[in-house]
Order: sequence, then structure tokens, then C-alpha cells
Amino acid sequence: MAYTEEKAFELVKSAYERERLGHAFLITGEALAGGERLASKMIELINGVEDATAGLELFGDAPDPEPQSIDELEGDLVRVVRPEMKSRRISVKQMRELEKAMYQASEKDKWKVGVVLEADRMGVEAENAFLKTLEEPPDRCLLLLITSSPDRLLPTILSRCVQLPLITHAKREEYDGEIELLEVLGKIGKVGFGSVGRALTLKAAFSKVLERRKSEIAKANDAAQKEEITTYKQTTEGDWLKQRENYYKALTESEYLLERAQFLDVLITWLGDVVRQKCGVTELDYPKYASITKSVAEAESLESLLQRMESLEKLGSLLETNVSEPLALEVGFMKAFG
Repeated sequence: MAYTEEKAFELVKSAYERERLGHAFLITGEALAGGERLASKMIELINGVEDATAGLELFGDAPDPEPQSIDELEGDLVRVVRPEMKSRRISVKQMRELEKAMYQASEKDKWKVGVVLEADRMGVEAENAFLKTLEEPPDRCLLLLITSSPDRLLPTILSRCVQLPLITHAKREEYDGEIELLEVLGKIGKVGFGSVGRALTLKAAFSKVLERRKSEIAKANDAAQKEEITTYKQTTEGDWLKQRENYYKALTESEYLLERAQFLDVLITWLGDVVRQKCGVTELDYPKYASITKSVAEAESLESLLQRMESLEKLGSLLETNVSEPLALEVGFMKAFG
């Protein structure tokens, strides 16, 4: 599933605030999708940044501050690796130097960050030199790999990173599962919300999409783990394979939570279109469904629409706790659509 830069940052920020931020991310997509900009935002999120707009709120709403560039952030805390000028390759030496920098002491409460631009230019030797750092990163260390060609990276690199594929707003398309939810929303929206049966129908469709995606994620990570076992079982000692098993379990859970949040956002965004229609705004996130969202807008009051959106947002916050997911979904959908 591909994310816009803004949505990807929202998901990362939520994970950070819940102290569940991964230690390595692979940010992919074309240059216009904002990979470097997202990396800058992530760095500023964990290490803080001086707000150049501070005080402007005295004269009205302050604009959102622009993130610094990767070049501006580079320094003692942020080390950046780029392809060498002549060969356009990232060398083993560069990766060794990055690894060494990650283990150096840093300021209290600050993170050491390693950024690898055009990560696909590493080559097999440099990638293998980087594996140890990916497998056993030091505390408060964040590794960000950015590339438009992830297929050129070794499977062992891919499997050790939380992947954030980016897409531009212009090329944003409906993805698997999203279409199903939008179609169910459309069918129920035509006859109206406010029914227990319809709320539970929506909840069932949502759960079905989640279950399928969770199975697909687990299957992909199981395949990657089996490949590692086949490759390394004769050359490793101790409990390394057990550690990898735990790693893949955590990776599967992390990727699933990202997808769950994204699918919940589909519902909120669709209702947002209904609110826009209610208020006469023509620019929509789902213009293909404009006729349906317009009919829902005509049938619902603005107050009820805002209450439905608020219920879904509360559901999202509740799901970030240790609550039972099935129970939370049932109660949340009843409040939002019942």
C-alpha cells in the first residue's frame, strides 16, 4: 500500500508517540513523492527543531514550518551517505564509517540518525557490511534508506526495514481493500446510516479487509524468514534464529498496524468528502464517488456527520491501546454508523 508523504508522516508520528517507532525505514517512490522531505520530518520529530514561526500566532494563525533539508540537518547527530561522485556507487568504506558513527555517544535524549540516499547504489558488498547495524542497532538509533528502486536491494535488507512506499497526490489511486470499503460505504450511504444492521455490515467488511491484509503480510514475512533460515542456519550460533523469529513477528505486527490505520483513514476521508459536499466545497479526495457523497450530505445534518467522524477518530485512538480489536471495532462502528 502506497502512502502520500503527509499520511506516511502521520503514521510515523503516531508510532513515535506510542513509543513503537521502528529502528529502520525504507522510504521508496519517485523523487516527487517526497522521500527526502519525509526523512527530514522524521528527523525533526525525534530530535526536535527550533520553530521559526514561534510567536507569529500573536498576529493570526502561524503557518506550518517547512522542514529543513537533509543537507541542512547533516551534522554530528545526522550522518548522510550518498553515492560517490565518480563511480556513483556507495562503498563498503562509507557504510563502515556510518556504522561507526551510529555507535558514537550523542547528546542526552537525542537520536543518532543514519540516512542512505539512493540506497540501491550500495551493491552487495556494501549492503552486507550494513546488515549488522540493521540487525543490532544501538539504542536511540534511526536508519533511513531512501530509493526509487527498492527491487535492487537484497531481500535481507528489505526484510529488516519497515517499508514506506510513497506516492504523489496526482498519482494517488485506490488500492486493494480500499475499493471494497468505498463500495460498501456507497451502498449503505444510498439508503442511509443510523441502522444497527448497516453499521455491523460495514464493520464486517472492514474486518474482512483487515484479516486478508494481515494474512498477506504474515505470508510475505514468513517467506523472508524461511529464506534466512535456509541461508544462515549452518553459519550462525546461539539464539540468532530465535531472535530473527521474534523480529519478524514484530515486523508483521508493525506493518499490520500501519495498514489498519490507513484503512480507518479511508472511512474518515470518505466522510470528510460528505462534509465538504455539505459545505459546498467542490474539491474532494474521492471525486469518483461525488454523486454518492452528495446524496449522503443532503440526507444528513452537519452535526451528525461531524459526530460520525469524531467517533471514528476516537476508535483510532482506542485501537492504539491494548483493547480487544474485535470489541473495539464493533463498538466503534456502532457509534459511528448506528
